[in-house]
Amino acid sequence: MQPFKTYSLNMKGRLVTIDRPWVMGIVNVTSDSFYSGSRVEDEQTLIGRVRQMLDEGADVIDVGACSTRPGSESVDAVGEMERLQWALAVIRREAPDAIVSVDTYRAQVARRCVEEWGTDIINDISGGTLDGEMFNTVARLQVPYVLMHMRGTPETMSTLTDYDNVTADVLEWMARRIDELRQLGVADVIADPGFGFAKTLEQNYELLARLDAFHVLDAPLLVGVSRKRMIYTPLGCSADEALNGTTVINTMALLQGAHFLRVHDVQAAVQAVRLTTMMREASINK
Repeated sequence: MQPFKTYSLNMKGRLVTIDRPWVMGIVNVTSDSFYSGSRVEDEQTLIGRVRQMLDEGADVIDVGACSTRPGSESVDAVGEMERLQWALAVIRREAPDAIVSVDTYRAQVARRCVEEWGTDIINDISGGTLDGEMFNTVARLQVPYVLMHMRGTPETMSTLTDYDNVTADVLEWMARRIDELRQLGVADVIADPGFGFAKTLEQNYELLARLDAFHVLDAPLLVGVSRKRMIYTPLGCSADEALNGTTVINTMALLQGAHFLRVHDVQAAVQAVRLTTMMREASINK
């Protein structure tokens, strides 16, 4: 079992310690996200979903307004900002103390979410590759930044899976990008290997098997596998039926020292965190 390394993140002047795995609950204010259970399109549904996640133990609410499922068509920046402005206003009213991240790859959207709508973390599925201003923007905003590995765009990424060694290649790419961010003054980078993004089924499992290698980046590690194709395809089920498989993979990630689980189902992830933490403590105290 991988030892758990503690990190601190600066949330707008408030120092937050990651001394146990955190659970990030997904809220999609879209109509086309791949898992229908994560979609919210009206205020009462949004309020209910956020309250449920917080009651179940979510540490972060992650809000997305632009679907990035494989083959998806991107909403424009104006549409994304309209959805986020509405959703973030509701969340801030109902849960003013909640830590909120926004799933966006657009620098102008990130800026407005932080400066005007109270966002604490930027979660960028493109690792800064889809908007050349993102790194400079995050450096100015001084908020934690989730750097995810992806090749191409959501429309093209499924064809860009040619790696010499997927773990080594992704790790090298992330190390370069993290170094660039740190040189710009971004102190709080969270590393996400990007399961399901420009990786084949087999490559996803190779990354999972070598997940502990990513600790060399000296950054908190985020794993987002919830109900993805890498789970439901080998099990011969649908995304709706993939909760058990998701929990299995999340547990594997926790045993390798993951710091964040990004999930649709908060309660199951919180339970996985609790039990693996007990096992880790028992192994230390034996």
